Amino acid sequence: MALFPAFAGEATNKDEDLSKELDWLKNKSFQTSEALTLHNRFVEKTSERQNQKESSVGRDVSSAEQEEEEESNVPPKKKKKKSEKKKKKKKKHKKKSGRYSGSSGSDSDTVYPSDLKREEEEDCPKPTPLASCFSWLDDLQTPTGQAFCVDRKADPANWTYKSLYRGDVARYRRKGSSSLGLNSHRQGVSWEESESNKKQKGGDKKKGADRYFSTVSRQLLRSEPPVPAIPTVPECSDGISAIPFLPLCEEKKGGQTGDRVQTSSVNPLGVYDSSTALWLQGKGLQDQTEQQKEDTQKEKGEVLLAGRTEDFNRRLREQPADTQLWIEFIRYQDELTATAFGGEEEQQGSDVAERRKSSYRAVLEKKLSIAERAVAVNPSCVDLQLERLRICKELWEPSLLAKEWKKLVFLHPNSTSLWKKYLLFTQSYFSNFSVSKVNSAYGKCLSTLSAVRDGSMVSHTAQPGIEEDMLDILTLQCHFLRQAGHCEKAISLFQAMMDFTFYKPDSVQKLSTKQQVEFFEPFWDSGEARVGEVGARGWKAWMQQQERGGWLQPNAEEDEEEEEEEEEVKDRSQPRWTVWLDVETSREAAHWLPWRPDKTKGQSEEDCEDPDRQVLFDDIGSSLICLSSPELQLRLLLRFFSFLGLPVDSVLSDAPCQPGLLLENLSVLTQGNELCHPLTSSNLPDLGVNSVGHMTTLQGTRKWIGLGKLGEKFVTYVFSMIQPVVPAQHRAVLSLSWMQYEKLKVLRCLRCSNKKRLRSQGKSSKRIAKQLLKESDNRSSLVLWREYGHLESMLGNLDEARKVFSTASALGGAKGLRSASLCELCLLWAQLEVENKEGSPGGGLSDVTTSLAVCVLTRLAAEGASSSSSSSESLSPVSILKARRTYEQTLTAVLSGLDQNTQNLEANRKEEDLLGEKLRLRGLVGCYALFQYLTMGIQAANLVYSQAIERMEELHRTLKLGHEKTELPSQSAGDSSHTNRRCVNRLASECEEIAVQQAALLRYHNSINVFPLATLRQMLTSSLSTWSSSAPLWRIYIQVENRYHSAGRARRFFHSVTRNNCKVLPRLFSVVAEQQRKLLVDAAQRSCCHDAALPILPENGLSNRIHGLFENAIATELGSHCPLLWRMYMNFLASEGRVDKAKGIFYKALQNIPWAKGLYMDAVQLFPVHLQEFVDLMTEKELRLRLPLEELDILLED
Repeated sequence: MALFPAFAGEATNKDEDLSKELDWLKNKSFQTSEALTLHNRFVEKTSERQNQKESSVGRDVSSAEQEEEEESNVPPKKKKKKSEKKKKKKKKHKKKSGRYSGSSGSDSDTVYPSDLKREEEEDCPKPTPLASCFSWLDDLQTPTGQAFCVDRKADPANWTYKSLYRGDVARYRRKGSSSLGLNSHRQGVSWEESESNKKQKGGDKKKGADRYFSTVSRQLLRSEPPVPAIPTVPECSDGISAIPFLPLCEEKKGGQTGDRVQTSSVNPLGVYDSSTALWLQGKGLQDQTEQQKEDTQKEKGEVLLAGRTEDFNRRLREQPADTQLWIEFIRYQDELTATAFGGEEEQQGSDVAERRKSSYRAVLEKKLSIAERAVAVNPSCVDLQLERLRICKELWEPSLLAKEWKKLVFLHPNSTSLWKKYLLFTQSYFSNFSVSKVNSAYGKCLSTLSAVRDGSMVSHTAQPGIEEDMLDILTLQCHFLRQAGHCEKAISLFQAMMDFTFYKPDSVQKLSTKQQVEFFEPFWDSGEARVGEVGARGWKAWMQQQERGGWLQPNAEEDEEEEEEEEEVKDRSQPRWTVWLDVETSREAAHWLPWRPDKTKGQSEEDCEDPDRQVLFDDIGSSLICLSSPELQLRLLLRFFSFLGLPVDSVLSDAPCQPGLLLENLSVLTQGNELCHPLTSSNLPDLGVNSVGHMTTLQGTRKWIGLGKLGEKFVTYVFSMIQPVVPAQHRAVLSLSWMQYEKLKVLRCLRCSNKKRLRSQGKSSKRIAKQLLKESDNRSSLVLWREYGHLESMLGNLDEARKVFSTASALGGAKGLRSASLCELCLLWAQLEVENKEGSPGGGLSDVTTSLAVCVLTRLAAEGASSSSSSSESLSPVSILKARRTYEQTLTAVLSGLDQNTQNLEANRKEEDLLGEKLRLRGLVGCYALFQYLTMGIQAANLVYSQAIERMEELHRTLKLGHEKTELPSQSAGDSSHTNRRCVNRLASECEEIAVQQAALLRYHNSINVFPLATLRQMLTSSLSTWSSSAPLWRIYIQVENRYHSAGRARRFFHSVTRNNCKVLPRLFSVVAEQQRKLLVDAAQRSCCHDAALPILPENGLSNRIHGLFENAIATELGSHCPLLWRMYMNFLASEGRVDKAKGIFYKALQNIPWAKGLYMDAVQLFPVHLQEFVDLMTEKELRLRLPLEELDILLED
């Protein structure tokens, strides 16, 4: 039977051989009679349906003629409606007649009328195209008179894609790439490549690999975890142990390869993947569209993120008490959001911005719900509470947020870390900020912690180290008042603490802090002279005399010279804002001491012209604290002197842990740039904190070298009153600070290049230094003799300095290298001689025996330098060899016993070693390295430094790790931890100082000899990676890198340091490096003519780079509260001419540092038009305003 029965008869007429070949087309189970029956039925139904269709068409034609007659008699609007109805009827008719739907239920009744329809379309004539239909002119077979058409139907594709369909745009091929009218040597046009060229070069664009910046690649980077470089070691014992390579295939225990690896002729080892194997066979994978690839990558990312979220949820269910895991899960939500919006980073438009805003708020609410759940599970965890409040800062109202903070500190009144963060919030939240509110918050904090310390608050116990934290908070309060302009209150608080700590009567020693403050109030209000004032006797003497009946005020024996008041407004022709800045700055420098009525002159409180200069006890009484430890009392003194502007030992003062809040001065970034003293320029480091009385603009200069006449008297009276009541070792530390202060004033005179002022200041400084050395406790102090010799050298008296050093070295006796003070003295002497070209640097001269620096260092190694040494005496080569051997043995012994010395210091806590004699290695290492440099060369000196730094840094890491792991449940353990921390800080200070010495020596040698810079650069990068807060190292690094045009190396290093570092100082130096680089490029461009070649290549984009560095810095938590950073940013934008942007940064800075008066003064200088607005804002926030604008107008009129 044939497969097609209707044509079976034709098949029989064929040849028999052909029929045999087509046997596979026959279906023997099919009957011919059934096929004929089906064909007859189909013909009958088709004829019936055709008759029905002709009759319906006739009815449609007649109805259409009637409707046309009716339309001629109706208005045009109704015509439109009826024409629309007519179109709808035609559409319905087409739907009914276009498809056959029978009512019979059998399958055999189903017919396919496509053949009949095709025959009808061939028979009927084709209609001409309507005038309303769009068609190309080339497609018309017959010409028409109407070549254009009216397209009334809008194309929705044009709304969706914002452009025409590419198929509707005519294209042409261009022959050649030339263009008429252009000079082929100078000008040209870049034409896009044709599709054929693109296919020949790179194939289809859609099939090309995605670039790294594409949406798919960015989502892949965000979603997939990083692939480990080294395979992890399996936990099971029967696995491969510590293989250093990735196996090619996975093997089963029986030795058979897994099912995943399939070998073949093209893949015999099973190392190729499926796509590579298909390519070797000449086959290819099924092509995927771009959308399919994006969907695949998106699904992979979503699966990975879902897996991490599921892992977090599982771990939190198993470990609900893991607070750190809760915090990680809260911050993980930001990563989820970044991945979700990763593909929209390249997009622009308001829709994306709105979506991001709504999504950001949704993420905040999600994080808040997680934080509240975590707090519910762990109600006693302070970190989770802080994380919750950090999230709520952008969701809640200021009043509600402040209420929650108060509630939190009420529940945890003994947590000093929580109090510090609460005070920072109160201090930096602009909506609720005022100076009086913040000052009262500090008082409330200190009084509450005092109650916890005394045990009067029974509900909470005191934490270890609470006194130390209270002293930190007190220091921050004084600096807050100084930065807000209220210097009088800060000085009064320090004065009260001096009396409250060192002159406390014995009768109130055992009382609580609150009761002691109540006894102290009558003394403060009595008008008795305080610490730093003439005739001050102290609280203890006053109480004893009051018990005896009081004493009479003596008449003034000294007739104090009244200062002639200078005219405040020197030039009335200057602008109003300039006069305001000058007078405000001068009054700040002159009136930082609190005003007290002089009873000898009959003055009273009503005689004060400025009531804000008087300080009431209510302003400071609640902030008084008790310090029982002598070391904390010394720290209080050093912080007071540092507040006054005196240099102090950074390890002993132990500044608070928020250095960014105090940075205001550019000197921390620019000091030490002079090369006249390359080896000794870092002896007086500047911390970048303004001293009291120095309140001016960012680029402003000091009014006085020191503290002025009244300020110097105040410092002298403080020293004379405090020295009798402190131990001898504490007096030595205070004397050293005073001597360094005199050096600092001489150094400032040298930088000002004022010879007259330098001469007068030198005389007064030498007089004070000699007075200090005449005291019995200081006559044998090598530290003070060293500072005095340096002072004489700075004044240019080299012979006098040599005599001082020689006399002091004779006082050291036979200690030699075992005395750290003697080593430091001889090191400074030798460095000064090298700077004065007396030595033979780097072994450049063959005869080193005549060098005075080598003579000093050699005789130091020979059990102390002799007082009879002079430059005329020559050394024997044997003595130099002996000295080198002694240096080497001593340094090896000290480094090997360094660990034992730290253990002895921790064991013998009662043995006071304030200056850290046993840990001070800077003198020994410096002397040995400089000796090697002068006798052998720079490589030998560098080797000494590297050996010492490596050993000391290793010990520092060990001690720091042990200190962090120590838990402190008792007071004795707290003392042990304090001693341990002091050892860690001292060792860190020594490591940093030795690194600075090494960098300075390498830079000095590089400036006078040909030497590869790679050694210095490698040393600096290694040290700065460890000590990223060292300003001297950063300054040397910037000086070295700015000598070269290529800045890529320095930028990469800055990025590597700041990437995982929250400190502010590295970010500030990265900004300074780019600013100095921009000044160099701008100067080079201005110095040349238009056609001349530039000596340095111009670089574009530096302004944008600096802008980005500033934005990244203020985005950090510490950077957002750094006044120096905001002020530098604002001044930079103003210098670029972007005044509106700078003003916006000012208002943004107010949201973070509203207490910084210097910020307002910078704004007055940069935007003088808004002087009234800024002054009103300062008055509203209660900042100290010394010259109101009304008084300014009166001064200008006079």
